[in-house]
Amino acid sequence: MRCLIGKKIGMTRIFDESGKLVAVTVVQTGHNVIHQVKTEEKDGYSAVQLGYEEISEKKVNKPTLGHFKKLGTPPTKVVKEVRCDASDGGSASGQRLGVDIFENVKFVDVTGTTKGRGHTGTIKRYNFERGRESHGNTNVRERGSTGANSYPARVFPGLKMSGHYGNERVTIKRLEVVTIDKEHGLVFLRGAVPGRNRGVVVIKANNEG
Repeated sequence: MRCLIGKKIGMTRIFDESGKLVAVTVVQTGHNVIHQVKTEEKDGYSAVQLGYEEISEKKVNKPTLGHFKKLGTPPTKVVKEVRCDASDGGSASGQRLGVDIFENVKFVDVTGTTKGRGHTGTIKRYNFERGRESHGNTNVRERGSTGANSYPARVFPGLKMSGHYGNERVTIKRLEVVTIDKEHGLVFLRGAVPGRNRGVVVIKANNEG
């Protein structure tokens, strides 16, 4: 099971082995703790409950604290469940995971929540083109026609219009792992990592090669 919860720190640049400058996104994972291991026999599916960023007991509500005490694991600020195959093995409650699990991994999938953009127009939301700005035209950034008048006398569902943009769960696949820093618990990824800086992301090894 090669999966970690981390926090997106920001972007920087490093030099690879050939001396080429590479732009990377830094994700701080530190050490994750395995709270619970769910199995097909007991729970009906295989999954691992990971915890990230340990906190004091007084910052956790009573039901969650009871869950941690029952499992004998330290309280964590972030708790996420990750599906995994039963054949992966090597997972036990209380076990700690570090960035060394990505030592021989070339590509990973990163899941996070994108930045919220609020209510936006179709140009920003769907990359619509602007209208012409000559000969008295006033429809510059508006969407335009949404359908006929008398028939069908309604707007079809799914039509691209202005509305809420961003703040959704997104997975970016096959991001290249440039290098890792075991001492500080950092993963350096090449590619676009979803979300804001200091946002929580889930990194999972891509087994497709």
